[in-house]
Amino acid sequence: MNMNPYLARRLIYPLQERLLRRPTFSYLQELERSQWRSRAEIERLQMEKLKTLLRLAAAHCPWHAGRIAQAGLDLRRGSAPLTAEDLRRLPTMAKQEVRENLERMVWRDAPGGAFQYNTGGSSGQPLIFYYGRSRQASDAAGRIRARRWWGADVGEREVYLWGAPVELGKTDRIKTLRDRLLNQLVLNAFAMSPANMDRYMDAMRAFRPKCVYGYASSVALLAARARDRGTDLRLPGLRVVCTTGEPLYPHQRALIEEVFGVPAANEFGSRDIGFTAHETPEGQMLLMSESIILEVLDPAGRPVAPGDLGEAVMTGLCSEAQPFIRYRTGDMVRLATEPCKAGRGLHVIAEVSGRNTDFVVRSDGAIMHALAVIYVLRAVPGVGEFRFVQHGVRSVEVLLVAAASWGPQSRDQVVSGIRARLGADVRVELRLVEEIPPEASGKHRYVVSHVPLPPGLDGAQSIPEIRP
Repeated sequence: MNMNPYLARRLIYPLQERLLRRPTFSYLQELERSQWRSRAEIERLQMEKLKTLLRLAAAHCPWHAGRIAQAGLDLRRGSAPLTAEDLRRLPTMAKQEVRENLERMVWRDAPGGAFQYNTGGSSGQPLIFYYGRSRQASDAAGRIRARRWWGADVGEREVYLWGAPVELGKTDRIKTLRDRLLNQLVLNAFAMSPANMDRYMDAMRAFRPKCVYGYASSVALLAARARDRGTDLRLPGLRVVCTTGEPLYPHQRALIEEVFGVPAANEFGSRDIGFTAHETPEGQMLLMSESIILEVLDPAGRPVAPGDLGEAVMTGLCSEAQPFIRYRTGDMVRLATEPCKAGRGLHVIAEVSGRNTDFVVRSDGAIMHALAVIYVLRAVPGVGEFRFVQHGVRSVEVLLVAAASWGPQSRDQVVSGIRARLGADVRVELRLVEEIPPEASGKHRYVVSHVPLPPGLDGAQSIPEIRP
């Protein structure tokens, strides 16, 4: 059953957002207008939203209130507009400070409520934080706007190659009906056995989506399977394949575009900050400038020169439930010196240096995105930093830095959770360590697999094999 796209766009989806108290469509209208403002006008809008955010943080979040007071910022209504220099009077905010001061950062009575969430642990340390309805609305509206750049609108058929437990755990009738009413087909990225991938391809060909969306490596893996089997995925009506969750490497982009016959568009974001930037048909990555202030800083915390690489330090302008103000993300980015080629005033990101992700292979041969393991580890109380290493299909090692809440039952939860994902016959060696050093590159590979993918699929991996 497919819903009429007009009804899904104009009735079903807006009704869902209103019932959930998310201002998604009103914010979408704002974004459609504001993207065409000049860069100077958008930056003035950012400063207006910043003052509102700081005023709320000062009133409802004691940890931020102390920092704002110490910076001496004038947030009175009618006072002079804030500037980028004013923002830099505030100290930056580290992930460890969030862990240590969470309760003093959260505004639990934010409009619509504050909801607990976790990061995926891409730095090796999962982070518990809270988000509100306006952050959700920003994410959803930004994604809809980006889809429209490619000619795919909300309510039109979309395939999700996804694996988050929230999306895939609700198998009841309400969830199934909701997906159908919104013209969404969800395929499990955590169970990509060859047989399942063949079924996914059949389902996609029957569904005929306007957009395919999923983890970059998982979409590339499906494309590799299709090419290896000679399956045609050049679907009638398909406009774009959108990837997320990790960098989209050039060889993966070429593979996806070859197999699907349409452009691939990547997006950049994180769970704590939200969707940050989306790729345009002109090949540029545009910042969600109406929702995020992005500073690019050197190791000393100073702004880098235009076009230089530095750490992404972000202020989430829609993060009032738990403000993220000058938040050090750990990602390395470079802002472009040229403007948007289509005439938008949004900031252009020239480069995002993310972290690498491996696949893991289950004992029955199914191929799983690394997040399948991350979700197990981050759900166990007392897990601080971690690294998961798969030595063989039935042999894994977990290096773990224990937090204060680690207890005897935590070890059993880690082992049983991994076996539930990878197979009851998997041997799990768990080692408690004082610290987990980064790779020689300086990056933290939080999931490492030494199990090769089957022939024909190895081109989907993040780092292509170098052959002599």
